[in-house]
Amino acid sequence: MAGLFARQAWASASKLRSSALRAPKTAFTCKVNTIAPRRCFSVSMNLLARKYTESHEWVDVAADGKTCTIGISNYAAEALGDVVYVELPASGEEVSKGESFGSVESVKSASDINSPVSGSVVAVNDPIVETPADLGKDPEGEGWLIKVEAEDVSALDSLMDEAAYAKHLEDH
Repeated sequence: MAGLFARQAWASASKLRSSALRAPKTAFTCKVNTIAPRRCFSVSMNLLARKYTESHEWVDVAADGKTCTIGISNYAAEALGDVVYVELPASGEEVSKGESFGSVESVKSASDINSPVSGSVVAVNDPIVETPADLGKDPEGEGWLIKVEAEDVSALDSLMDEAAYAKHLEDH
């Protein structure tokens, strides 16, 4: 009797397998989702892109949307040459958009550093102050100067992105 049940089970399974291999009689249609996906950080991609000023400073906005890291561009560092002195504000000091917050002196010249945003200084790159020559090694990376908690990051909308800055350098 057990053999009969086994044969019936095998027959049922083989029917399922063979029917699974056959093409469906009707075309399968997918329902298209007509609801647009929502982006959790809809402004983050624009804000997180590095921006540049005409006076050769760069600014990155952190993921928190308020903390801005500021430094000088590779172009500015190359133009300055060997940096011998860097003056930066202390943490807690206020900086204003378009105003000088520090200076960089090299064997060739001295240059003021202007803030692209207004706010309060929350961090200073002390190793750059202690060893100014390191600024020229990686000005757009480890050579950042200050971090500012910005009052209004929308002020950065008027700055250049990387492509516009490259064109600006070609034109000047």
